[in-house]
Amino acid sequence: MSICFDKIRIGNLRVKDRAILATYELEVDGVRKEYDLIEVYEESIRDIRGIEEIAALISIVPAINYTLFAKEIDIEFPIHELDLKFFMDMSEITARDIFVNRIVKRTGLIKDEFIPDPESLRPEDASPKAEVNAKIGSTVLDYSGDELKCGVMVSGGKDSLLSFMLLKEAGCEVHPFFFNESGRHWHVSLKAYRYFRAEEPRTSRVWSNVDRLFNFIESNMRILVKDFRKKTKEIYPIRLFWFEHWAFSFLPIMMRRGIGNIIFGNEYDDPSSVSSYFKGIKHYNAVYDQSQDFEDYMTNWFKERGLGIKQWSPIRSISGLIVQRILYRRYKDIMKLQMSCHTPRYASGELRPCGSCYKCIGIRIFLLANGIDPKIIGYGDELSDIVEHVEAGKYRLDEDELEHSLYLISERL
Repeated sequence: MSICFDKIRIGNLRVKDRAILATYELEVDGVRKEYDLIEVYEESIRDIRGIEEIAALISIVPAINYTLFAKEIDIEFPIHELDLKFFMDMSEITARDIFVNRIVKRTGLIKDEFIPDPESLRPEDASPKAEVNAKIGSTVLDYSGDELKCGVMVSGGKDSLLSFMLLKEAGCEVHPFFFNESGRHWHVSLKAYRYFRAEEPRTSRVWSNVDRLFNFIESNMRILVKDFRKKTKEIYPIRLFWFEHWAFSFLPIMMRRGIGNIIFGNEYDDPSSVSSYFKGIKHYNAVYDQSQDFEDYMTNWFKERGLGIKQWSPIRSISGLIVQRILYRRYKDIMKLQMSCHTPRYASGELRPCGSCYKCIGIRIFLLANGIDPKIIGYGDELSDIVEHVEAGKYRLDEDELEHSLYLISERL
């Protein structure tokens, strides 16, 4: 059994002038441990209509990742019935994705005794185990956003940078949104954030310690190997569902400004755009919250919930290879802000990509295939280690796109 917690409680919801807080409590064998989720805003949010409901939404999302590992999850503040439906729907999908892609498909982060025999799996093995107890009592929201106003989740990666620039060129009122996690991951976005803060007056940032909350929960999971955080920076051991926490965190700002679209830079090349099956278990290759199925779900859910917001991606129809090409040819100065790396490092006081993680290998392949000087965004132009990574299968590209990219590289040699 993979049960790690007798109970997870989410309670003590607090809305301050410029902050939202909620307490997560883990209970295991009678021992309780607490950690506060904190979201901090650059402007006052307390007077926004429906802020208590939005705060509740923000606060419950992290727990979606752990319904496979808890006997009970108690949500101790009122939520709307559609909030509970969202929680249950996402828990069902996320549990299957975690079970298949983080447990059965070995990552080296789960203890062997908790990894089941793939030949004896049943679909119900991947279902959430937690009994979810929630108080239904929240109010209906009534918000309608302007269809020409777009909040773009900007991370510093090629996809979000291109999404922002395309919408800006198309004439939309574009608001760059930066989700400032409390840990080192924020460094990846810092170069882009500093530029946008100086050049784009609508830039907004929300600071959050959700990354530390995830680490707190996972450090108390008995199924994980010792020192799991030191094993790899390529993947997280358990959590898979967090992008909608980012989106919900910006709802107060969107509602203040009348924004009608939440934009993520999700491109075409993800094989997870459609679902897969493993031993009869439907899953999304660990990236459901980047799929078009998810965008469609959220747009419909927002409408039902009384939030006139659409969630979508302007680059859904183009591959990563083409995203990189357009960004270089059309918005070269913006491309210089690009940081697509899991483990960047400081060199001579400047943050540089590591060059060897899965993300970096993919980006370097795209740069070389498009005839773009890799030095523009901090890479070398050597080929030998790329060949080694490809031969070892250490990349995350669609096979057709990889083949096309390698062909283009060979034509340039």
